Amino acid sequence: MPGRQASIRSPSTLSLTLPERNRFCQTSAMSPAAKKATPRKAATKSSGPAKKVTASRSTPRKATVKKVTASRSTTNKPVRSKGSGDAADRLGSPRSGVLVTGGGSGIGRATALALADVGRPVAIWDVNGDGAEETAALCAAAGVATDWSVIDVADTAAVGKAVPEAVRALGTIGGFVHAAGVSGPMSVDFIDDDLWDSVLNVNVRAAVMIARELIGPFAAAGPGSAMVLISSIEGLFGSSMLTAYCASKGSLLGVMRSIAHRMASDGTRVNAVCPGAVATPMLLPAFELPGYRQAIEERTPLGRVSMPEEIARPIRFLLSDEASFITGTHLVVDGGMTSITAI
Repeated sequence: MPGRQASIRSPSTLSLTLPERNRFCQTSAMSPAAKKATPRKAATKSSGPAKKVTASRSTPRKATVKKVTASRSTTNKPVRSKGSGDAADRLGSPRSGVLVTGGGSGIGRATALALADVGRPVAIWDVNGDGAEETAALCAAAGVATDWSVIDVADTAAVGKAVPEAVRALGTIGGFVHAAGVSGPMSVDFIDDDLWDSVLNVNVRAAVMIARELIGPFAAAGPGSAMVLISSIEGLFGSSMLTAYCASKGSLLGVMRSIAHRMASDGTRVNAVCPGAVATPMLLPAFELPGYRQAIEERTPLGRVSMPEEIARPIRFLLSDEASFITGTHLVVDGGMTSITAI
């Protein structure tokens, strides 16, 4: 809720409350004036005409994209290794495009860059147009087709219009990463309807509605399509000051298992990643508190927090043919924290 700021608890606990900048991977909310702006798209190697995508409360210009013809398997046969070169190829296969929400910063941006590094086209969605544009430009520098849009993923109507535009821009979409998120730090004592709805709408409902819109494009892309939903270790354990967030991340694991069951017959895999403490824009202010980062590191067997790239690489793996027999499960990436203690 605008204007409300929750207190930060003792550094000795991991129950963190931050100023209510709710969006982390989806980044900070835009001002009304910014939402009306029409940001320029990042140019790739193509000189084709500009496109437009209708986003919630804004209509940004689309990036000039380089069309990439995706090479996809038309059968659902297991992948057989022929050597180390093939393993590297499988990490970037299938070659279909990937939609990344919350791609303007943090884990979303790192994931988009990791995918571009192995040759996969990417569509970047974020409420922060500057962040989305910058990510698209960085991915385009790797030589892949890119597309970016200012999208509030909680706006189901905007999502329904934006998915076909992203498919047209990239040629195919056979991958989806839901990295957009809202933290909503607040205990049950003070939580209200607006905060609860904003967290659940972005973190859970948006994942379901985008997955629904991608059923058709995934079928067109063929077997090998995959989704990765970003949950959290807070989806596995409780945190007193993150009531809505814990609820949303736990719910996301149930959603993941349900969608994985439904889409397995289509050849689509669905998994989740549960990060621990990650050096993202949301958490960095807390690290400035005396003793807070040290408290986390002392409770983590690897003795440090992770960088976004260390979450992005497992996500890339789960999207690839290297993970061809993995679906309906979650991967904890927390440096061992939850192996020895609850958060």
